[in-house]
Amino acid sequence: MLRDRLNGAMKDAMRAKDMTRVTTIRMILAAFKDRDIAARTEGPDGGVGEAELVNVLQKLVKQRRDSIEAYEKGGRPELAEKERAEIAVIEDYLPQQMSEDEMKSAIAAAVADTGAAGMKDMGKVMAMLRERHGGTMDFGKASPLVKAALS
Repeated sequence: MLRDRLNGAMKDAMRAKDMTRVTTIRMILAAFKDRDIAARTEGPDGGVGEAELVNVLQKLVKQRRDSIEAYEKGGRPELAEKERAEIAVIEDYLPQQMSEDEMKSAIAAAVADTGAAGMKDMGKVMAMLRERHGGTMDFGKASPLVKAALS
């Protein structure tokens, strides 16, 4: 389970005195706890599954990529480098991402399964892709591929 891996990795990082890894893992666990609290207010079952935790990790990576861009524009390369180091730690806990060829075949299957005929059906295709490949597909890269497949 992802939480168990992170807790074990934090202990190992603390023993190794790897402060970048320790602080990043603490930040990940705090984000998971925030998601748990939000899930409790959403309903009585309120459980957060592995897929939801992977989504949290993906959001953390996206936030850091946005920060890198801002820091580089602002002339702060040392802060951009810190964000890159955090991304490297976070990506250790993400499932292997699909290659472009794998994404294209998954998109073709989703288009066929939904019977999508044009751009108006893009939402249906993207919803099916999120359902089937939520943790392994980079939807920033998949969106233009879906548009190409539907046009």
